[in-house]
Amino acid sequence: MKDVLGFESCWTLFFVCALVPLPARSDITCTSCFAPIRRNEAHAKPTAFISRDFGSAPDGSTYKNWKWRLDGAQLSSEAHKKSSFVSWREKLQNAHISRAERTSPAEEKDEKVYPTKDTQMNKREKRSLFPPDSAAGSRFEFRRTGGVEGTGKSPRQNEPHLITSSFALSGDSAHNQAMVLWSGHNSSVILILTKLFDFNLGTVTESSLWRSVDFGTTYEKLTDKVMIRTMLSYLYVCPTNKRKILILSDPEVESSLLISSDEGATFQKFNINFYIMSLLFHPTQENWILAYSHDQRLYSSVDFGKKWILVHERVTPGRFYCKCHFFNFCVNYYITCRAQKCSEEGRQYPFSGRIDTNSLVVQDQYIFLQLTTAGRTTYFVSYQRGPFRTIQLPKYCLPKDMHIVSTDEGQVLAAVQEWNENDTYSLYISDTPGVYFTRSLPNLRTSRGLAGNLIVDVYKVAGVSGLIIANKKEDAQMTTYITYNKGQTWSLLQPPTKDTTGHDINCNLPSCSLHLHLQMSENPYTPDTISTKHSAPGIIVATGNIGPELSFSNTGMFISSDAGNTWRQIFEEEHSVWFLDHGGALLAVTQSAVPTRHLWISLDEGRQWDKLSFSSTPLFVDGVLMTPETENRIITFFGHFSYHSDWQLIKIDYSSLFGRKCTDGDFQTWHLHNKGEVCVMGERQVYMKRKPGTRCTLGREYSRVVSAEPCICTLYDFECDYGFERQASGKCAPAFWYNVNLPAHTCSHGQHYRNSTGYRKVLLNNCREGLKDTLSPRMQQCKPIAPSGLQLSTINSQLTAVLGTNITFRVALQNGDSLSTSLHVDFGDGISVSYSNISRLGDSITHMYRVAGIFRVTARAQNSHGSDSSSLYLHITSPVERIFLSAPVVVIRGKEANLTAVLWPSQPRTATFYWWFNNSTEPLITLEGSVSHTFTQEGPNSVTVQVSAGGTVLQDVKIITVKDFFRSLLLSFSPNLDEHNPSVAEWRQDVGRVVRATLSQVCGFPEDQLLVSVFPGSPTAAELFILPETNQSMSEVFMNALNQNLIQFDLKPVTLNCLPHCVLHLIAASL
Repeated sequence: MKDVLGFESCWTLFFVCALVPLPARSDITCTSCFAPIRRNEAHAKPTAFISRDFGSAPDGSTYKNWKWRLDGAQLSSEAHKKSSFVSWREKLQNAHISRAERTSPAEEKDEKVYPTKDTQMNKREKRSLFPPDSAAGSRFEFRRTGGVEGTGKSPRQNEPHLITSSFALSGDSAHNQAMVLWSGHNSSVILILTKLFDFNLGTVTESSLWRSVDFGTTYEKLTDKVMIRTMLSYLYVCPTNKRKILILSDPEVESSLLISSDEGATFQKFNINFYIMSLLFHPTQENWILAYSHDQRLYSSVDFGKKWILVHERVTPGRFYCKCHFFNFCVNYYITCRAQKCSEEGRQYPFSGRIDTNSLVVQDQYIFLQLTTAGRTTYFVSYQRGPFRTIQLPKYCLPKDMHIVSTDEGQVLAAVQEWNENDTYSLYISDTPGVYFTRSLPNLRTSRGLAGNLIVDVYKVAGVSGLIIANKKEDAQMTTYITYNKGQTWSLLQPPTKDTTGHDINCNLPSCSLHLHLQMSENPYTPDTISTKHSAPGIIVATGNIGPELSFSNTGMFISSDAGNTWRQIFEEEHSVWFLDHGGALLAVTQSAVPTRHLWISLDEGRQWDKLSFSSTPLFVDGVLMTPETENRIITFFGHFSYHSDWQLIKIDYSSLFGRKCTDGDFQTWHLHNKGEVCVMGERQVYMKRKPGTRCTLGREYSRVVSAEPCICTLYDFECDYGFERQASGKCAPAFWYNVNLPAHTCSHGQHYRNSTGYRKVLLNNCREGLKDTLSPRMQQCKPIAPSGLQLSTINSQLTAVLGTNITFRVALQNGDSLSTSLHVDFGDGISVSYSNISRLGDSITHMYRVAGIFRVTARAQNSHGSDSSSLYLHITSPVERIFLSAPVVVIRGKEANLTAVLWPSQPRTATFYWWFNNSTEPLITLEGSVSHTFTQEGPNSVTVQVSAGGTVLQDVKIITVKDFFRSLLLSFSPNLDEHNPSVAEWRQDVGRVVRATLSQVCGFPEDQLLVSVFPGSPTAAELFILPETNQSMSEVFMNALNQNLIQFDLKPVTLNCLPHCVLHLIAASL
């Protein structure tokens, strides 16, 4: 299968590099704008249970909504996903199990929990495994909070039996972190890495690797045999061949990799010369890996980590991706290169221009970039690896930030912070190419994760297309809304009618409703506060509350079996709930601070619960590992019996819950609806569900959808097209800023274009007939019109460039027939180009200027119906090497004096000059290098001039003597002096000092009444300034001495070729 570039089975890397060292953080975040998001790429999985599809940079500056998933088994919906890049240094063992401080276990009596004295007093104080000032990304800590084990409904009699076994990881009681990995589909191998991480030293001081080959019944400690004296820090599994395992050693001790190709039965050790921060596996090639190092270097391996080659330096954390045979990255530019030929000559620049640091996001078929100029951010998208196009948001949205929520189903859902939003965002939905966006829901609730990353409360329900749940801010209150048609209409959630005890709940819409928590779990071993599953359509389990607004107190557990139309309360306290049997059963464990030995099982979508015992001793449950996509029906609880006990792993075989496999008679039908409306997303959808109380297993091959019959198209089967807004009547009307009369700019005479009616069909909506023909775009013949909206710009939006560099211009015509419209571009330096039609222009025009200056660049489009033009002024500069301030040595007070700044090389019209006189703080700014100034203060006056040109700033300073009266004489020198004149300012100053001293000595006048200024150039000449006070005959004395050749001085008496001294002559006697 070929990609859009035509390469087969290839590896493409997208990445962004920084020009300066960056801390590990995220911005298009698509959580800044785009919190960087990833999907459908096999990222490094530090444990078999982690599969990150979406996300942002690990420091959180570009986070988006995300969701953790079990490897091969979804823990919760794919609506929110977390960063694919996990740094063991940034995140301090992300996805590790952390032990919190515990008290003595509670005693269970008569099926109730009675806290001991210690638990009553201490409530199990927390011990954080991460320092309080840590700014790492999402770190997975198991912290126990106060509370007593909650109960659900009363257990039924003759509860089914669970087959359990327990195993203790002996000798690891001091280890405060662990990673659990289930290797492969239907594999019996489980690997567990435990370690003691010393936060004071910042390193691993102890580690153990355990392996089970019987689904967790027994474990063998491998470190005692094959990994002696090696400190292990991280565990990875190859996503495309789960038999391949890769383990990192702690780089503070040694930098090496342990590699296994047989599910951990044997390992080979390979030393590396860099510290690995995160790994990225190729989505199809099992041996191809990218590694990001602590010093911002990106490495690649094609033999599963045995050998590494450097791809690029200064790569931005979390901004590298792979696709086919290509790498993609950036040094403030977006760059792609082939996997094995990533040299400078082999690199490509699909987006010609600098981009914002941390703004590269690659997700599904989309690539997102952002560029900020003068405080305004422009977002770009590439669909199916095609050319980048500017994302079009409503004209006066004026986004401050943008995050990508989802790109599945061939459409982009984005959270955009508009100019007037502060702590909320708005939900926007795009067309298929991801270019044109319309707003669906304003004022979305946002929160911050542990690392400060932005989290937007939007959740796409798995299993039912078009179903989205969101929390919205209204009148300073947060309320939960649901949509069944991808955001065309939103409604409040209907609250349950009864509580868990069967009593009526007095809550009526709209003043009171059900509100759900949409937080994603920071712990990959526990589910999110809301869970759905593709294989269980219509079932939604969530933490929430009933009342006028969303609250985080008095919360309980709620379930819907009919896709959110009605809800039931299943627990009065928060529980962790997992799907079993491909969604056919539910498992619940209380979220409490005391140990438990019971779990809850429901086979009828939460209507009845069986309370089953899984351990004879109460266990502090740290997490649950399961592989629901396999047929072995085994889950593993892990935790501790007490604070000082070893890690305990309890294997639970729940196959006895199901007596047999389900047959046709065990099912009943369920009709998807929206508040009674049976047409959802243009279809009447009928699903098959197991009858309540039937104890049979569904199996993976069980088909959920029975039928899907198309409906007649109605108004809300369509969303408003770009430039249109939904009115109260439900109709779409053009926004005031949108001109509906403008055809597509590519429309040529004789051709046809799709003219929008203001509507576009909701993606994946399958309605037919009805309003379909009325609301669908109409084919309309292109009419000949004059060109308009011609735009001329540089590719990087800059209006300055350095002499000798290529400048790329971009010309775009918004309206007009591009095939019949010619284009003429004049670069302002005597060179111009012409095109017979704009369609032949291509993406850009490149030109190089040979001289510095300011040039007027003009583009003119013309056809038989009219013309349009656009211009810009471009500054071409070259770095200034030297500046000299030419100024008189003495001036008369109250009269103008001319001052000139001389530059090398010259900068015609491209330099800016700043002038300061004496102690002035505000400069005089000029575009010319000459000014006239009147000095009013007698005595020495300082003049400072700076020049700014081509990114360079230089300065010169002169002292000017101001007098009410002075005399001057022009002087010349004997010719032999010119042979030793190097034409530098310092030499002229020294010669002037010697001449002044000689004049003073011969004529007997004080030096402070004499000034000598030696002129640049040859023959050498100078000017003598006489500053008389009372003696008016000084000039006559000097003239006589000069005319008699009495003024002589030695410059280089040993090396002069002509004379051992120089003679000073009078050129003119003008005073």
